[in-house]
Amino acid sequence: MPLARTYSVALVGVEGHLVEVEADIADGLPATILVGLPDTALREARDRVRAAILNSGQDWPKRKITIGLSPANLPKRGSGFDLAIAVALLAAADVVPLTAPKGMMFLAELGLDGQLRPVPGVLPAVVAATAGGVTTMVVAAENKEEAELVPGVRVVGAKSLIQVMDWLRGGPFPQVAVRPRPSGPGDMGGMGVPDGGCGRQLDLADVLGQSMARMAAEICAAGGHNLSLLGPPGAGKTMLAERLPTILPDLEPRASLEVTSIHSVAGTLPPGSGLITRPPFCAPHHSSSKAAIVGGGSGLVRPGAASLAHRGVLFLDEAPEFHRDVLDALRQPLEAGQVTVARSRMFATFPARFTLVLAANPCPCAKAAGSGRRCSCSPAVRDRYLRRLSGPLLDRVDVKVRLEQVSRRAMLYDRNFTETSEVVAQRVALARERSARRLEGTPWRLNAEVPGAELRRSYSPEPGALRQLDHAMELGQLSARGVDKITRVAWSVADLAARPRPGKDEIHTALGLWLGINN
Repeated sequence: MPLARTYSVALVGVEGHLVEVEADIADGLPATILVGLPDTALREARDRVRAAILNSGQDWPKRKITIGLSPANLPKRGSGFDLAIAVALLAAADVVPLTAPKGMMFLAELGLDGQLRPVPGVLPAVVAATAGGVTTMVVAAENKEEAELVPGVRVVGAKSLIQVMDWLRGGPFPQVAVRPRPSGPGDMGGMGVPDGGCGRQLDLADVLGQSMARMAAEICAAGGHNLSLLGPPGAGKTMLAERLPTILPDLEPRASLEVTSIHSVAGTLPPGSGLITRPPFCAPHHSSSKAAIVGGGSGLVRPGAASLAHRGVLFLDEAPEFHRDVLDALRQPLEAGQVTVARSRMFATFPARFTLVLAANPCPCAKAAGSGRRCSCSPAVRDRYLRRLSGPLLDRVDVKVRLEQVSRRAMLYDRNFTETSEVVAQRVALARERSARRLEGTPWRLNAEVPGAELRRSYSPEPGALRQLDHAMELGQLSARGVDKITRVAWSVADLAARPRPGKDEIHTALGLWLGINN
């Protein structure tokens, strides 16, 4: 019998690799051999495919079957190859025309009854197949809308192997019911952004009595800077962090595709959700493992919270309660904007450019601040508690704010001066437009992304503005990295104020935010 070929896609991180699936049926003792570095789930495809073909009314060849996955040196994982293997076998057995699957990509898991089941990572798989010259994608019906997010491709969504066989034989195009896309607060366009309960959207104006913290959040949103919030319970740390995404602009098309691909690989993208257009918000629990935060896993490597928060906000509440090694693992993605997970046979890279928000109490008993509170912690205990946040990690946090308890009178007074998220978001959008124009022609779009060397060479503040920082460096109070961080924040302050370059006032504001003394 002739050799039959189909295509599928192997995912390494969020990067897809086109895989050629070959099926050969030859004389010999009945056996099914699968080659090409398959993992356990893929080895089990032999039994799934056999049962699916038999339960779809077709005979299983009682001969020697060899299935090859090329390139052979690329590890293949998961059950998404089932449909491609089944179609290749059916073509080799003359059940469907040999040329029918030519130029098509097949990606779906098979049930024992021949039903097609959805798999994660369809969006990056379709992108990779398109780049490889494939124009027709055959997926499970539940993955059809996700595959159609990639323009210029023909997507076939099927419910069963029988539907696929009939179509390849020249039968009718598989018809599946299209479910309406979700809308409103549950729309995946705002994936991960919490609401205020009962579907009410969060608003920055809800954070009363913390004008300095609101200003710091606006600056961080404008420039993509990391934020640290220190204060007692009830001061508004969590409220502010949850409302930070509400003042961020919508994702650009390329960023939207990146974010959606990550959530697709992670399996957190519900059917029919469409592209994620709003910055995501991820708030893992302090008991989370290192793999849950930065990505990994003993078998299939999956993105962690740092990647799920890509182009959005990663909020670590009660940050000192996280394991020290988990917090320090964030240092690399904070610098590089990506996470690389090494395994014995491969490297998986996940994008992870996020705004980090750390929230912490002043001491373990959380009573070290506020009137009428009696703290039982000694100075040594307080110091040891806060030192769980290592110096190198805090050195990567641009803005530090100390919050205090707010009285009812202060909250009522501040109500006259708060601004809604919509108003603040407009200023943030204008500031980002200014920085984007300034950085046009470079790989960067936000002030926080500009490397220190380029910052000093091409984007220096007004003459004499850095004199105070130079003096602090001479006294050993400030590192070169600290100067760069302060300068970046100063640029964001200048962009919000529509100033062409930061001056002494902007540098002074940025220095206070860096040191955490602007309360």
